[in-house]
Amino acid sequence: MRKFFGTDGIRGLTNKVPMTAEVAMRVGMAAGAHFLRGGHKHRVVIGKDTRLSGYMLENALVAGFTSVGMDVVQVGPMPTPAVAMLTQSMRADLGVMISASHNPFHDNGIKLFGPDGYKLSDADEMQIEALLEAAPALAEPAHIGRAKRIEDARGRYIHAVKQSLPGSVRLDGLKLVLDCANGAAYNSAPTVFWELGADVIAIGVEPNGTNINDRCGSTAPALLQETVVASGADIGVALDGDADRLIVVDEKGNIVDGDQIMALIGASWARQGRLKGGGVVATVMSNLGLERFLEGEGLRLERTKVGDRYVLERMKAGGFNVGGEQSGHMILSDHATTGDGTLAALQLLAELVRAGRPASELLHQFDPVPQLLKNVRFAGGKPLDAPTVQAAIAEGETMLDGRGRLVIRASGTEPVIRVMAEGDDAGEVEQVVDMICDAVRAAAAN
Repeated sequence: MRKFFGTDGIRGLTNKVPMTAEVAMRVGMAAGAHFLRGGHKHRVVIGKDTRLSGYMLENALVAGFTSVGMDVVQVGPMPTPAVAMLTQSMRADLGVMISASHNPFHDNGIKLFGPDGYKLSDADEMQIEALLEAAPALAEPAHIGRAKRIEDARGRYIHAVKQSLPGSVRLDGLKLVLDCANGAAYNSAPTVFWELGADVIAIGVEPNGTNINDRCGSTAPALLQETVVASGADIGVALDGDADRLIVVDEKGNIVDGDQIMALIGASWARQGRLKGGGVVATVMSNLGLERFLEGEGLRLERTKVGDRYVLERMKAGGFNVGGEQSGHMILSDHATTGDGTLAALQLLAELVRAGRPASELLHQFDPVPQLLKNVRFAGGKPLDAPTVQAAIAEGETMLDGRGRLVIRASGTEPVIRVMAEGDDAGEVEQVVDMICDAVRAAAAN
C-alpha cells in the first residue's frame, strides 16, 4: 500500500503531510540514495512552477539531496517537460519537478524523472517509498553535494521545442491567444510562439505565487474563450500550471479537447508517413467517437488506464509515437519523454498553417458520441465490491452492448468512484450512469 506516491508523484495540501518541508527533505534523501549508482559525481535537476510553496519545498529538497552526496542543479520556474528534457540532456541521474499541475496554489507536489527523462516506474517509486521510512545514509563531510543555479535553462528548452518543427514552418500572420495559467510556462511559451512569427496575445503570465490556475489555464478556459472572440484571434491555447497539457479554443470560442487534437495529429502524421505503431494510444476515458474516427482512417486506438504514465508505457511497449488523454496531455515521443503542451500546440499550429482553414473546421475531426461522467464520494469501504453494484454494472453493460461503453473506476487520489458511460443515445447513457451511481451510494451507506 502506497503511503506517499499517488498516480502522479507525491501531491497534497502544502504544510500538511506529505507536502511538508520535512517530508520533502526526506524525499531528497531517499531518492538521492536510490540513484547513487557508480563512482561518478551524481547530479539532480530541480525545477518548479510558480507556487509560493515552491521556495520552501525546493530548499528542503536541496538539503536532502546534498546531504546524501548528490549535486543539485536548480533551474527555477520551468515546465515539467523542460525538467525532463534537461535531466536527459545534462546527463543527470534524476530530475525533480515541484508542481501540483492544475491544482490550486495551496496544493503542491513532487514528480520524479529518471536519467532517461521518463517518469519513474512503479517499482522505483516503491523502493524510494521504502527508503523514506529508513534512516538516511548521510554523506561524509567532504562528500556533501553542491547546489548551483543555471540561468540559461529556459533558452535551452525553447530551442529544443522549436526544433520539433521543420525550419521551413513559420507562424507569420497567425493571431494566437495564449493562456499560461500564471504557471511554469509564463515566460517560455510566449517566447516560443513569438519567435516563430505568431502575433501572441498572452494572458495568465503574471504569477504572484497564489494565482496559478486561478480562473485561467486549461481547467478554466472561459477567459481564453472570451479573449479569443473579443480579439478576433485565429485560435487560443491554454496550458495548465506545469505546462504538460493543453486545451485549445477555435476562433468561434469553442473548446477543443485532447481527443480532437489526437485525431488531427494522428491522422495527419499517418498521411505524412510519420505515425508509428499503426495508431494512437489514449486512456479508457477517450471518446468512442475518436476510436471510430481512427478506424475510418485505417488506424487503431489502444486504450490504457487513466494517467499519462500508463499511456507512455504502452507507447514505448508498442512502438507508438502519438498518445495522450482527453484532458489534454499530449505525448509526442519523437520529441519529448513526457506530455508537453507547448510542443503539442506547435504541431497543431503547424497543421493549421499548412491547411489554411479556420480552426473550427480543422479541429473538428469527428462528432463525439454523448458521454457522461459522474463522481460518487463515499466515506469508506469498497462499494464497488458490493453484489448490488456489480449487478447494476452488468445491467448497464447489457444496455449499452454494441452501442457504447461503460467505465467505472475508483479515483487514485480521493475517496471517489467515477462512473462514465457513452453511447449513441444520450438518454440511455444518462439512465445507465444514474442507475450505477444510485447503486454505489446505497452500497456506501450500508
